[in-house]
Parts: sequence; structure tokens; C-alpha cells
Amino acid sequence: MNHLTTLDAGFLKAEDADRRVSMAIGGLALIEGPVPDQDTLVSAFAQRMRACPRLGQRLRLRPFDLGAPEWVDDPGFDIDRHVRRVALPHPGDDRELFRLIADVMARRLDRNRPLWEIWVIEGLSKGLDGDRWAMLTKVHHCMADGIAITHMLAGLSDDGVTDSFAHHIRAAGEPSEAASGPWGVLGGLWKTSVAVVAGAFHAVQGAGEIAAGLLSPAASPLNGPIGDLRRYSGARVPLADIELVCQTFGVTVNDVALAAITESFRNVMVARGQRPRADSLRTLVPVSVRSADAFDKADNRVSVMLPDLPVDEENAVQRLRTVHARLRRAKAGGQRQAGNAFVSIANRVPFVLTAWAIGVLTRLPQRGVVTVATNVPGPHRPLRVMGRRVLGVYPVLPIAMQLRTGVAMLSYADDLFFGILADYDVVADVDELARGIEAAVARLVAISKRRKASRTRGPLSLVV
Repeated sequence: MNHLTTLDAGFLKAEDADRRVSMAIGGLALIEGPVPDQDTLVSAFAQRMRACPRLGQRLRLRPFDLGAPEWVDDPGFDIDRHVRRVALPHPGDDRELFRLIADVMARRLDRNRPLWEIWVIEGLSKGLDGDRWAMLTKVHHCMADGIAITHMLAGLSDDGVTDSFAHHIRAAGEPSEAASGPWGVLGGLWKTSVAVVAGAFHAVQGAGEIAAGLLSPAASPLNGPIGDLRRYSGARVPLADIELVCQTFGVTVNDVALAAITESFRNVMVARGQRPRADSLRTLVPVSVRSADAFDKADNRVSVMLPDLPVDEENAVQRLRTVHARLRRAKAGGQRQAGNAFVSIANRVPFVLTAWAIGVLTRLPQRGVVTVATNVPGPHRPLRVMGRRVLGVYPVLPIAMQLRTGVAMLSYADDLFFGILADYDVVADVDELARGIEAAVARLVAISKRRKASRTRGPLSLVV
């Protein structure tokens, strides 16, 4: 489909609503070895990007929004405009790298050209693996969501897209069994009708919960007007550690990650002399509704949940359990279905009306949501670029609509990577947030190990 959906176009409207906002999402890859020469890189990328025609297309807008924007081939496409090269100042450490990422992500992409850039970054200090270089891929959010862009960017690696992505993700309501025989068909129809009614009820309930969250001001200084500058930092946690916590407490990887984010925000608030309250961290959590056969589609297919993360809870284990319970309740309550239904309905309304409505909504000063946290499944196996191993991939999420912080998570190989983008004037301690996430996971891992050890010693002590 060459026309933008209502959700796709919404990211353009969010950018139009505030001249200080850039709605680009990014992925920062740290790569081993010496950096290849520019001509070799550009030639390789020019060849590989043919698998994704969207990278050679630009937007065509309709006057007065009388029709949805559409993707058209760019007759003047020049890849040298999109693949850029920059060197870090000495000493070239992660702090300098993250400062550069913050500056690049704050700049808007040129809508007169295809909406993506690749920044090749040299001058990095040596790591444990020796020489390093980096590559920042920056794509406008109207082009695709996190899963689709991760899929697109894997196509630029040496092996291209493999089966190492989370293909088990399925769209909401996708059937899992086929009916057989006349009674099976009738039973299937009955189950479908019941499911439709139940789904409609849950969607209405979920819509009410989302509306209540948006309209109820949150007690937090983390939302408000956004400035021109950004701060960025990253964290890295072994997936094996997170899985240990999951097995110990019967929770999901996303639960553990969000609990760690919650603890880190709590510690920053306490250090500032602020009192965390129950509604101090109302968080927008995007949820994928992308089916496995749509991974190669360049568009946005997400719904949302709006839980209050328990930043007021002191105990780490109780905080994790509360996160798990609230996310489970949000899913069961129909928030995901409500968001999906809203997008589906909006796509059937004349675009001029939805464009006007979204334009108005994106300009309203919302105070109900404090931050956004999204989790994107990435490649399970390490990638290579020009024969060099990709050591890690840090995601970058845009901030907009008075959300002054955003946390993105990306699983890659054996680790879960966190990327935190924040308004420069609001979150001066973004590195503290990143280190706090790592410390929070380490604390849960230590508790899990102690519980496992106590269970192991228990029966032995009885025998003795």
C-alpha cells in the first residue's frame, strides 16, 4: 500500500504540531573492527536497499489534506545524501557517542527526500573487543514502526533478513484453528459471534480506561513543553539474567524491563527530593498487532496500553508483581483492542476529517501521560556488516506531545538493550537513569538467586 494510514500520518501531524520535535526513530549499532571506507559502504548499501523499495521513495502530500499522503519514487534519489560520515572528538567514549546521537536525532529529516539517514561514526575508543565503529540508522516514524524498521535494517546486514525475528507475534484476533465439518463450522460461527461481542465490550471498556488516563493530569514534572536539545544514554542487560527473574516470579521479559525502568525513575525522583505518587509514571506502552506474515510491510501496526507504573512502591519484588498485574489487567481490560479498533475505524473515515482531528489533538497540551516505553524484538543471532560483527544495537525513540522522556528496548542476540532519549533541560541525569535500570535488574537477579538457593538448601537441610 502506497498511501499512509491514519496512524502513519499521525506521526507527521505530531511533528507538525511542534517545531522542536523530530519524529524519527533510530538504531545505534556498535560494530567491531576498523571502519570500512565510505565508497565500499555506500556501494554495499545501495545494492542491499533494493530489497526495500520504500527507502527510495519520498512523500507526496495532498493540498489541504484532501487525500492521504502517498509514497512515490524519488526521481532524484542520491544515496550519498543519506549515508553520512562523522568522527567523534577525543576520547571517543560512549559519553561522546551518546551526545552525538542526541544531536542527530533532534534534527528533522527532509520531507522532500526519502525519510531516512545512515550515519557512519568513526573515532570510537577501543572496547574489550578492540577497534570499534558505529552506525546510526535514522528513519521517520511515519514510514514504519519498530518491528518493521528492525526487519528493514536487518536487510542491510551481510546475511539479510533471516528467521531470527520473533515471528510468533500475531495480530489481535487472528484465528488459530480451522473449523472442520458442518458442526465445526456452526460452532466456529457461534464462537466468532461470542468473541466479537466480547471484543466489542472489552474495546469499549479499554477506550474508557485510556480516555480516563489521558484526561487525568499526572503528578510529575516529566511532561510539559519540549526544548530544542536532547540527551541520550543506553543500558545493556543479559537476557539470561532477565529470564532467571521471569522463571523465579512467573512474569514476562517486558514485566522485568518495565519494573527496572520504574525503579530507576523512582530513584531519580527521590534523589531530587520529589515524592513518587501512584500516578507519577503513567506510561504509554505500544503493543504490536503485526502478524507474522506482515513483517516485511513498511508501515505502523501498533495499539497502546496506558498503565500507571508503580513508582511509589519501595519493595523491588512487590514492584515487579504490581507491574505484572497491571499489564495483565490492561490487556484483559481491552486497552489494546480499543486502540486497534480506533485505528481501524479512523482508516475508514475520509482522510481530510481524520487529519483535521489528529491535528487538533496533537496540539492540545496533554498532562495525563508522563513517558513512553516500547519493547521491540530484534534478531536472535548476531549480525554482520561488511564482515564485521555487530556487538550491540541501542534503540532510539522520539519524544513528542509533551512527553519529555522515552525509553526503547530492543532484544539483540544475548542481551536486552535500552535507549533513553530525554529533553535536555528536564532530565540532566539521563546516564543515571540508564545505570539505574542495570542496577534494578541486577537487584532482581540477586533476589532470584537467593530464592533459588534457599529452595535448593531446604530439602537438603530436612534430610540432614
